[in-house]
Amino acid sequence: MEIAVIGNSEFILGFRLAGIQKTFAAENDEKLVEAITGVLADTNVGILVMNASDMERVPRKLRVTLDNSVRPTVITIGGGEEGGLSMREKIKRSVGVDLWK
Repeated sequence: MEIAVIGNSEFILGFRLAGIQKTFAAENDEKLVEAITGVLADTNVGILVMNASDMERVPRKLRVTLDNSVRPTVITIGGGEEGGLSMREKIKRSVGVDLWK
C-alpha cells in the first residue's frame, strides 16, 4: 500500500523529501481533478494526502466520492475538519478499529 500526495509544488515538496514517490503537482483545478482521478484508479494507493484548501476546489460530486472513500483513505492537512471526518474517524473507518482506545 502506497501513499499519494496531491497539491501545489510547495505542498508536495516536503513529502517528496520524506521519500514519498507518488506526488502530483496540481497548480490549477483541471490538473487537480486529473490527479485525483488517476489516484482513485490506482489500486496500489491506500492513503491520499491533500491540502484542505485544495479539497474545497474539488467539484462537489468528486468531493463526495473522496469523503466516502475507504481505499484510498483521504487525509486533508492544513485546515479545520469542520465539514468532514476527523483523522481519527478516517483511520477508524479504514482500519476497522479505534487505535486511540
